[in-house]
Amino acid sequence: MLTPTEENYLKAIFKIAEREKKAVSTNAIAKQMKTSAASVTDMLKKLSEKELIYYEKYKGVSLTPTGNKAATHLIRKHRLWEVFLVNKLRFAWHQVHEIAEELEHIDSEELISRLDAFLDYPKFDPHGDPIPNADGRFTLRNQINLSDMSVTQTGIVLGVKESETEFLKHLTKINIKLGSEITILGKTDFDQSLRISIDTKYEEVISQKVSQSILMKRK
Repeated sequence: MLTPTEENYLKAIFKIAEREKKAVSTNAIAKQMKTSAASVTDMLKKLSEKELIYYEKYKGVSLTPTGNKAATHLIRKHRLWEVFLVNKLRFAWHQVHEIAEELEHIDSEELISRLDAFLDYPKFDPHGDPIPNADGRFTLRNQINLSDMSVTQTGIVLGVKESETEFLKHLTKINIKLGSEITILGKTDFDQSLRISIDTKYEEVISQKVSQSILMKRK
């Protein structure tokens, strides 16, 4: 049995490693978990003793097969709960992360199996992140950043790289959501901001920071 805190550390290590494609540093974990490096070191020792991580001081951290399985299962539960909250309880996509953080620690394989079936086995969560199946396999797809599309190109919003509340609220305010059709109308050389059309109804100017965090499929 793992504590919720131990599970959260495993999930953090998984996500950082997925993003950075290398062994995870103590400082990166501390930043992700919003805690001190000393607290991280203490937890890493515990996880190492449970054979959930490979940990050698100053050389970074990686998950063992057992640790990877636990982290993947936690991510599966979290993202299924997000789908449930948005699709069935009509929460907005910026409201569900913290609630799912609580629900993901419910330890019931039967519950998650039934939840998955009830939701018709979704492959992606409300932010476009892939949901691992019961075997821990993710569905992958071709996607690019909105910032990498060219002027006059049109694409469909597949997901977002950031799930911070304020960022998602901002997208909602300018009518961008999963499935939105975006056409690049212009790009400013000075700061790479984009003038875009959204669903052929709205026109907005967005910063490079925003466009780099929106994942697209070219139409």
